[in-house]
Amino acid sequence: MLTSLTAPRALAQGFAGLGRDSGDFAPVVAGRTLAFPADHGPHPDFRIEWWYLTANLADAAGHAYGAQWTLFRQAMAPDARDNGWATPQIWMGHAAVTSATAHRSAETFARGGIGQAGVTATPFRAWIDAWEMRGLDRFTDMNVAPLDVAASAENFSYRLRLDANQSLVLQGDSGYSRKSERGQASYYYSQPYFTASGSATIDGKDIAVTGRAWMDREFSSQPLASDQTGWDWFSLHLPGDEKLMLFRLRQKDGSHYFAGNWISANGKSEQLASDAIAMTSTVTTDIAGRKIPTAWHVSIASRGLQIETTPLNAQSWMATSFAYWEGPVHFSGTHDGVGYLEMTGY
Repeated sequence: MLTSLTAPRALAQGFAGLGRDSGDFAPVVAGRTLAFPADHGPHPDFRIEWWYLTANLADAAGHAYGAQWTLFRQAMAPDARDNGWATPQIWMGHAAVTSATAHRSAETFARGGIGQAGVTATPFRAWIDAWEMRGLDRFTDMNVAPLDVAASAENFSYRLRLDANQSLVLQGDSGYSRKSERGQASYYYSQPYFTASGSATIDGKDIAVTGRAWMDREFSSQPLASDQTGWDWFSLHLPGDEKLMLFRLRQKDGSHYFAGNWISANGKSEQLASDAIAMTSTVTTDIAGRKIPTAWHVSIASRGLQIETTPLNAQSWMATSFAYWEGPVHFSGTHDGVGYLEMTGY
């Protein structure tokens, strides 16, 4: 039942109670080879997964914008049925558009099995109600492109075309992404090389935009440990078309878990050691009765990276059933660029 998803503090670890024991759901184990197009589709024997897109955009005058499109699937029970009302699959969609002065977001829920939401691997299509991410003519499984992505709500909308001339990349160790030293993990891959073009509307104003986008795919049955309260996650577009994904999983005792991958311009993805990553909050912002760390110093000494990140809009709060901060950032220092920051559990 949808009401069970909004119980007051599944909020600490978000949709699906990510730190609960995996029980009879399928386990995440090292050595599994991700296969495409099959892994673009749903995995109903795993508890949780998402199709997640962020875009750093700009108009003709150089004004910055951001767009987010996310589809979540949660299995309420380890039962792979996906037909009719008997299915245990629940779907949730989040979408947002951000500018320097506005952040507009929306949320929708659906039951699986009745056509209101779902994902097909071939042809690729992910949807919930009228929100959609779908493959276009000449779609290739390894590039996950070209794509058409669209979402709309009362005070915003967008439609983007995404193209990529490079293959997707595997995060973690060949797609096996550890989330703790105690066995929690997910299967994780990304397409960080999208170019984007299209239009966005904010509060009735239509804007033509272009830019770069990043798609993440993860599926798991227990991606967090029970004492992990949330995460701080970056996807960064570096100079020379290099990319950086890194995250910090916050643990109650302060011994946080760090992970990341440095992705070269030619698509080679190299895992970073946990002790090679340093992330320090430099500015906090009062939002919704919380203190949120909206600016960061990030250091990866082994790569010669020392940067300061700044949000496009510090008020990029997703006031959804499972509230979190999500918004575009820019950064400077040894490397300059743009990206996205997501923070949960605050």
